[in-house]
Amino acid sequence: MLKTKKLTLAGIFIAMGVILSTVIVIPVGIAKCAPVQHLINVLSAVILGPFYGVAIAFLTSTIRVLIGTGTFLAFPGSMCGALLAGILYKYNKKITMASIGEIFGTGVIGALIAYPVAKFILSKEAALWGFVVPFSVSSIGGTLIAILFLIALKKTGVLDKVSNEGN
Repeated sequence: MLKTKKLTLAGIFIAMGVILSTVIVIPVGIAKCAPVQHLINVLSAVILGPFYGVAIAFLTSTIRVLIGTGTFLAFPGSMCGALLAGILYKYNKKITMASIGEIFGTGVIGALIAYPVAKFILSKEAALWGFVVPFSVSSIGGTLIAILFLIALKKTGVLDKVSNEGN
């Protein structure tokens, strides 16, 4: 895939993440869980790879924080999930591996990294494991939607075409 096409698709994913995350938000404590971000993480990890996935997660989180629709807790969850999903897919080429990477990366790793973010940056008290359940629920919801999209893309041959061009 040409770099221009990758950047264009990344821009579309960022726009979708910002806009749709304002529509579907699940408030859980001080976290604003956005399953759309996890959908975008899995799609970008599979189609564009780990680098683009992390960049898309970072830029989407940044814009959401700047416009007031997200919190700093979006950074560790979305970026860890996108990275692990991208790495697992890159080396296994299986949608299930990207999905597992997103759920574990966000739900466990990102949730644990969110603890110091909440405590020291947001000055909020939180239990060390307090973000695991809300981050996991959000991640599972978005990942299930992504799996449906990717299965449809695979059945139509679009996924293979895009993935082969990109790798």
